Amino acid sequence: MAKKTRRPTLFQALIPVIFLTGLISVNVFIFGDDSLFGSNQIVLILSASVAAIVAMSLGHKWLDLRAGIVKSIGSAMTAILILLMIGALAGTWLLGGVVPAMIYYGLQILNPTIFLLAACIVSAIVSLATGSSWSTVATLGVALLGIGRALGIPDGAIGGAIISGAYFGDKMSPLSDTTNLAPAMAGTDLFTHIRYMAWTTIPSISIAMIIFLIMGLRTFSGSDYDDITPILSAIDGTFYISPILFLVPALVIFLIIRKVPALPALFIGTIAGAVCALIFQPQIIQQVSAMDDRFHVAAYIAIMKSMYTDISVNTDHEMVNSLLSTGGMSGMLNTVWLIMCAMIFGGIMESSGLLHRITESVIKLAHNTGSLVASTAGTCMFFNVTASDQYLSIVVPGRMFAETYRERGLKPQNLSRTLEDSGTVTSVLVPWNTCGATQATVLGVPTLVFLPYCFFNIISPFMTITFAYLNIRISRYKSKEEAKEAEPGVV
Repeated sequence: MAKKTRRPTLFQALIPVIFLTGLISVNVFIFGDDSLFGSNQIVLILSASVAAIVAMSLGHKWLDLRAGIVKSIGSAMTAILILLMIGALAGTWLLGGVVPAMIYYGLQILNPTIFLLAACIVSAIVSLATGSSWSTVATLGVALLGIGRALGIPDGAIGGAIISGAYFGDKMSPLSDTTNLAPAMAGTDLFTHIRYMAWTTIPSISIAMIIFLIMGLRTFSGSDYDDITPILSAIDGTFYISPILFLVPALVIFLIIRKVPALPALFIGTIAGAVCALIFQPQIIQQVSAMDDRFHVAAYIAIMKSMYTDISVNTDHEMVNSLLSTGGMSGMLNTVWLIMCAMIFGGIMESSGLLHRITESVIKLAHNTGSLVASTAGTCMFFNVTASDQYLSIVVPGRMFAETYRERGLKPQNLSRTLEDSGTVTSVLVPWNTCGATQATVLGVPTLVFLPYCFFNIISPFMTITFAYLNIRISRYKSKEEAKEAEPGVV
C-alpha cells in the first residue's frame, strides 16, 4: 500500500525558503559579485536537499520527488535552448558589426542641452543591443557619468538616468538572461512575453524620460563637450558602419511580428549576422580568427568562435574594447546552470506540495486580479531584499504563482510580465543586492544616492499593479478547459 503523505504546515513549507534566503544572504556577503558564478547555484541545490528532507518527513517518496525535478527541468528546456541560441546570435551580431552600429548611432543622440534624457536613451539602446544592463553601466555608463560631471549635473541624477535606460533595454531585449528566465518560470514563450511586457514598460520609460527631460533642461550648466568623438572614431575606424546593418535586427523584428517561433527566428538572425560579417567586416574576421591567412578558413574559424565561445574586438579605445566582447553559447552556460538548479529546487517544492502550501496562504490575501498581481510584485521585491539576487526574485515567485494564475484563468504572460516589472528592475535599488552593490561600485555612486532618480525602476512595479487593478491588457483563458490544457514551458 502507498504510504500516505501528510499536509505540511506553513512553517514546514517555509523552512526551505528560509534556508535559501538566509544562506544566499551569507553567500552574497562572503562572495560578493562572484556569488553569481556558482555559489548561489550550490545554495539552490542545498535548499532543494532541505526541501527533500522536509518532504520525505511528510511521507513523500524520493522517486516521486525525482520525477518532479525531471518534469520541472523539462518545462525549462526550451528556454535553455533559446538562451544558447541567443549566445550565438550575440556573437555573430558583434562580428557582423550589428551591435557596434547600434552603439555608434545611439551615441550620436547625445545632446548637452538634454543630457539626462539622452543618457537614458543611449543606455537603453546599447542595453537593448547587448542584452546586458551590467555591461552597459560598466562601460558606457562610466563614460556618460564622466561627461555628466563635466556638465555639472549631480551624480545621483546621472546614475538614475543611466540605470533607468540600461534596465529598460535589459528588460526588453531578447538577448537578456532575465528576459528569458521570466517566461520560462511562468510558462510562456519569449516573444509573447516581450510583446505583452511592452504595454507596461513603454509607459513607465516614457514617464521617466519626461522627468529626465524636465530635470535636464533645468540643471544643464551650458557647457560644451566632445567627449564621445574618440569613442565614435574608434568604432567607425574598426568596423564598417552603415544603416544597412540594421536590416538584420529588422529581419528578426519582422519574424517576431509574423509570430515565427523563437528558436527559428533567432537562428535566422544568427545566420544573418554571420552573412554581414562575411560581406562587410572581413577585417574583423581576420582579427578574431588570427589563425589563418586564407580568408575562407579565417571566416569559418571566426564565425564558429563567435557562436560558441568568447570573442572580443580590439580598437584604440579601452572603453570600447570592453564593450565589444561576447561569450557566445559558452557565456550562457552559467545562466543555464542557474536555471537547472532553480528548477531542481522548484521541482521538489512543487511536487511535495510545499510550494502550494505557501502560495495558498498568500493567495488568501488576493481576492481579485489586482491583489494577486500586487502580491506577486511584493513577493518579488521581498526576495530582492532578503535573497539579494534578482534571479531568485524571478525564479521562486515564478514557481510559486504559476499554478494560481492558471487557476484564476490568467495566461502565463501576466505572471512573466509582473516578474520582470517588479523583480528585475527593483534589484538595483537594494544596496546589498548583487545588482545594487555592483552598479554602485562600478559608477562610484552609492545606491541610496542614485535610487531616488531611478524613475523607470521605481515606476515599473506600480505600473503593472495599476494595469491589473484597472483590468488593462490582462490576458485570460477563454474557458477552464483551455487553462487546464495549457502546459508550462511550451514555446
